[in-house]
Amino acid sequence: MSGVRRPAAAAAVGLTASLPYWLPRLVVALRVRLFARINGEEGIPAPGREVPVEEFRRVYGHPAANGRSRGAALSDLFWYWLAPGPHVHQEHLEPGPRYDEVARTTRQILAGLSREQWSELVARCARRVLDELDGPDGPDGRGPAPRTRARRVTLRDLMMPVWAEVYYEVVFREPCPRHVRDLIVGNANDVVTALKCTGLRHMDRRARLTAYLRHRLATAPPPVPLPSLLSEQERAYYVQGTFFNTAVVQTSEAMAHLLMALATHRPVQERLLTGAEPPDYLDHVINETLQHFPLFGVAHRITTGEIRRAGRPPIPAGSVLLFNYPEYQRSGVPARRRFDPGRWLSADTRPAAHIPFGVTANRPCPARGFAVLTMRVAAEEVLRRFRLASSAEHTRSLPNRGPCLLIPRAARRDATAWGRAGRAARLAGMRLGDRWAAIPRSVTQLVLGGYMVWDARRQGLCRTYFATASGGQAAPAAVAGR
Repeated sequence: MSGVRRPAAAAAVGLTASLPYWLPRLVVALRVRLFARINGEEGIPAPGREVPVEEFRRVYGHPAANGRSRGAALSDLFWYWLAPGPHVHQEHLEPGPRYDEVARTTRQILAGLSREQWSELVARCARRVLDELDGPDGPDGRGPAPRTRARRVTLRDLMMPVWAEVYYEVVFREPCPRHVRDLIVGNANDVVTALKCTGLRHMDRRARLTAYLRHRLATAPPPVPLPSLLSEQERAYYVQGTFFNTAVVQTSEAMAHLLMALATHRPVQERLLTGAEPPDYLDHVINETLQHFPLFGVAHRITTGEIRRAGRPPIPAGSVLLFNYPEYQRSGVPARRRFDPGRWLSADTRPAAHIPFGVTANRPCPARGFAVLTMRVAAEEVLRRFRLASSAEHTRSLPNRGPCLLIPRAARRDATAWGRAGRAARLAGMRLGDRWAAIPRSVTQLVLGGYMVWDARRQGLCRTYFATASGGQAAPAAVAGR
């Protein structure tokens, strides 16, 4: 009998030990199927059978592919995640006077700083946040005492306060108070946690920032006048959604991917630290990062007219087009699993399928003109102080938030065999911990993601807004989220 038990026990041990390698992927696949079932079949994938890769840009940039939310069941989910105020979020406004004025205001706010001012602002905010890692003032009372031991951080959490401060100053043209930074980070963190399905929404956290913005806009408005076609409440929603939600979340996510790429590709990092490459090498690293880990997943657009194409059936008005950024960009990198910033050195090897900031003809990212610049400045501030090391999994969705070791450059670099062994042990522990943490995290994503998709369909924020809208107004519960 004992001979029978031993193989069974060995099989059980083997199955348990292998869980981190297959269970999270299985749960993710199940979650995708569950989302599709709850949402229903909707949309024309691009690239796909009906819109091949070679037609992706032309269809995306077609004037008729300009509807944004109305008429797509998928919009209920995005409005749910982006509440409060998704009806005035720049990315979800329908084409028309309100969208034009909101987009123009955003451009004016961002254009208020020159490239030199952007660089100075980002460097100053990054230094202030990184100084906080060193804790209280050093023995001489003149500033933080530099640490000499490596510390573990999560890169998204490290970067979020930086961009909260940056965008507050961009909007209001004055430094961000610490308590306001905490409000912005709490709001942005709640949004991205819900988007990753690792936690439910906490509308009270978001409402606290809305209340602060309403008061601030009423008593000390920003230098750039806000859209006149929006109500006072909607102006607060506009600032919150555009700058302290999307801008903070997306830039923090981009920086987490960049630093994670450096941490997991040590030769690339060493080239930057030693100055062995041209000054623009970091820009190539940023482009390669955005190629492998695009910030946008699927952008949906609703056609407001027929899109005619040579040699193919027209795309009817009212169609929901699902523009898949990762799939499109993968088509432009033959060796897509290899991280190679060198491919950007020549026009002959540079990927043509590269749209990290969207398509110019169809709602491109307002930050496209300075995003690489600001990412470079922030990364230089980090690399000036630290070497980066990580053994955690690096995926596009980054649900683990980017675990990383920050190794002070002031410390002796693995001077002894004991130091090297300790560093290797920490990285091995990080890798093992990340793999096992993926099991409960993926189950959490399945359960909470399924609930939020169902709840978004139940609330129907977008559907209710357009059903009850009269003259551009809608019931408060339909636009704020519950």
